[in-house]
Amino acid sequence: MSFKKAMVGGLLVGGVAFLSSGFASEWSGYVAGEYRHFTQSALDRQQFNGGSVSFSAAPEFYHSWNDGDDAFIFSSFFRWDEQDPQRTHADLRELMWIHAERDWEVRLGVGKVFWGVTESQHLVDIINQSDMVENFDGEDKLGQTMLNLSLIKDWGTVDLFVLPGFRERTFSGKDGRFRPTPTIDDHTAYQSDSKDKHVDYAVRWSQTFDDWDVGVSHFYGTSREPRIIPTATAGGIALVPFYDLINQTGLDVQATLDEWLWKVELIHRSGQGETFNAFTGGFEYTFVGVMESAADVGLIAEYLYDDRGADVAFDNDIFVGARLAMNDAASSELLFGVIADVDQDTQFYSLEGSRRIGASWVLSVEARFISAASNVALAPFRQDDVIQLEFARHF
Repeated sequence: MSFKKAMVGGLLVGGVAFLSSGFASEWSGYVAGEYRHFTQSALDRQQFNGGSVSFSAAPEFYHSWNDGDDAFIFSSFFRWDEQDPQRTHADLRELMWIHAERDWEVRLGVGKVFWGVTESQHLVDIINQSDMVENFDGEDKLGQTMLNLSLIKDWGTVDLFVLPGFRERTFSGKDGRFRPTPTIDDHTAYQSDSKDKHVDYAVRWSQTFDDWDVGVSHFYGTSREPRIIPTATAGGIALVPFYDLINQTGLDVQATLDEWLWKVELIHRSGQGETFNAFTGGFEYTFVGVMESAADVGLIAEYLYDDRGADVAFDNDIFVGARLAMNDAASSELLFGVIADVDQDTQFYSLEGSRRIGASWVLSVEARFISAASNVALAPFRQDDVIQLEFARHF
């Protein structure tokens, strides 16, 4: 969560900014301390038990010129973790030049692109690789080298992407939590002879029709989601990530109808084993000003389907949740949800909350609880229940 400071006469209160005759520059970001506590003993004796402390920083810089038609964006991320060396990492999230004209825009460099509308998972979001060592929910993304041309027309916006280079998914190390047993092997296999040098391509058309937002996308290239293949090695069995070349067509639709939000994402993917389809769809209904207060409460329900079956975590599941926005001066928010498998006795519980303290500090809490049988996709993480606290100073 990012909090922007007020601009007063060109000076950024609580940060650093400069404005003058067509130029604008701004530093922002945060530094944070985090404590994670795992409530159960790990399945593997190599993994740590109990708590873990880490520190992170995410500086960002923005500069525009040419009366705002050109801009430069830089953002990076650093984390040090006391328990898992693999979670101690740094990444260049964005290093991007942007040029905008009336009906087109070009972006060149390292960037992040988000596609999707549903709450429980983002099927169509495929440009950036997930930083799974940072967070188990896959919401954190690694920077991706790209050339992006946007054509902005009355009949819709077309985004064309050329994506040179590939980022491997990050995984927890042998000491860390949220990992399978045995650990993910350092060696990686690719379908493409070019391996991580393969050039990927993507295109997306999006348009708004009154209350409806529609996006249709297609991606060709190295899958961001590897298949994990047990492989015999000199040291025994290892889990090796294998990255296929895939074609994925996606559709995302959101309808905003008064207090209702109706959301759908679906994909058709070929090249990663058998061709499959996946779907996530549902609604969010918001009660505005509950009990004559400033608070809003949203009720969320979604259905998750994947015709690969029990080989994936969410093949026939229902998500229900609630979102509380206090709409107070401290921007207090709370989100709770549970994903329950229709066929198996498996549930994944999630809680996220945040509150600003003063002008610059934010206290956040996250909790993940997994109840799973020993023969399902979430089984390796069934004892990785965690409560996480983060105290961050934004600037």
